[in-house]
Amino acid sequence: MSSLLLTGGRVIDPANHFDAMADVLICDGKIAAVGADAGRQAGAEVVRRDVSGMVVCPGLIDLHVHLREPGQSAKETIATGTKAAARGGFTSVVCMPNTSPSIDNAGTVALIHDKSERDGVVNVFLTGAITKGIAGEELAPIGSLKQAGVVAITDDGHCIQNNDLMRRALEYAKMFDLPVMDHCQDYSLVSDGVMHEGFWSASLGLRGWPAAGEDMIVARNILLAELTGAHVHCQHLSSARSVELLRAAKKRGVTISGEACPHHFTLTDAAIAGSEKFWAQDGKGVFNAGTSTKDLPVWPVYDTNFKMNPPLRSAKDREAIIEGLVDGTIEVLCSDHAPHCDYEKEVEFDYAPFGITGLETELSLSLMQLYHSKRMSLADVIAKFTVAPAKILRMKKGNLSVGADGDVTVFDPDREWIYRNADSASKSKNSPFDGWRMKGKAVATIVRGALVWSEETERADVQHSSFSR
Repeated sequence: MSSLLLTGGRVIDPANHFDAMADVLICDGKIAAVGADAGRQAGAEVVRRDVSGMVVCPGLIDLHVHLREPGQSAKETIATGTKAAARGGFTSVVCMPNTSPSIDNAGTVALIHDKSERDGVVNVFLTGAITKGIAGEELAPIGSLKQAGVVAITDDGHCIQNNDLMRRALEYAKMFDLPVMDHCQDYSLVSDGVMHEGFWSASLGLRGWPAAGEDMIVARNILLAELTGAHVHCQHLSSARSVELLRAAKKRGVTISGEACPHHFTLTDAAIAGSEKFWAQDGKGVFNAGTSTKDLPVWPVYDTNFKMNPPLRSAKDREAIIEGLVDGTIEVLCSDHAPHCDYEKEVEFDYAPFGITGLETELSLSLMQLYHSKRMSLADVIAKFTVAPAKILRMKKGNLSVGADGDVTVFDPDREWIYRNADSASKSKNSPFDGWRMKGKAVATIVRGALVWSEETERADVQHSSFSR
């Protein structure tokens, strides 16, 4: 295998506290050297790539992705989902088990591993279900799932309501050194809600989904993590109270962590009422500084691309999520990439499925809201996509140490571009950010030393395709 040398970039490796202009050498799929003299170690067959003006960092990890295969390939496949991940700058994705059949046995794990090896262009890690069929009634064979290679267990898309069953799951997970990722939702409080309960749900006549429905389960998880000593990871946090609960628990030393998605710290529930009302309520800081509201598309009222689980919440909740990210209460950034077919979303708001795509926009949105807003340093933002998820999931990823896997992301933090759903590599197009002007973009994605996607090769492919027609 020939060597790859990235020259002239700003290398940021939060795991090793490294931030400097340097070269990165990858040999035989592994990091061989990082520094000004890395090129001297390159062999005769080295491929040199000039990345001057770019940021070079460990390959980004998204620990919350729905690839939909097997069983729901009309929405997404491992091939299309991993292509979208590569375009977003992600070298590793962690897929959720709510497929059909669900990932609740070793056989299904083996099936998806084999499919990922054949069709995936980035690393695909699997989570296993906590309960059989993700039904919340009987524990799945957690030991067998660990042996088969899952990196965590979760019933994502569902939440175990039986507290005793959740306790037993945590006890088993601790035995097998597996983190438990939980979709925090109390069904009795949430009921049939479709958007955040508040001013806008009342104004629009939509059934409300109280933030307390999330807070109740976060509190439950904190108590059970304290009782069992197991690691609980709270998924896609969206409420201010949840952040407060997590912050207090971490100060007590509870083994609990959390994640946030860009849509929850970029948008509010007012977006469902249309862009004019959204900006009137919460214009400050929602977009990167200097951007005029005239640059944004006009959103129709009741747009189902703004329907997600948990729902978009108030401006207060949004600000609390950002504060939690800034002070380290929330360690991880992820997408909760949840593709759906057009015909599923093109119905009345009440009947549309929850979920949006996000692999190709999450880096840009995170940079805009956290870095360009001067709330966080670039290294701290990168850490939430690299070393933090790798640590939680016990993965040997997320760093540029010599000998580590040659997974590298190259991005331009200042590149301005417009996201279009029609251009997405994902099989589904249900993103609320269609037409948004973004700032910050991946330009190359390298997995085990191989260039799996780059902006320039994609541009060349498009030009060739146009010429052929």
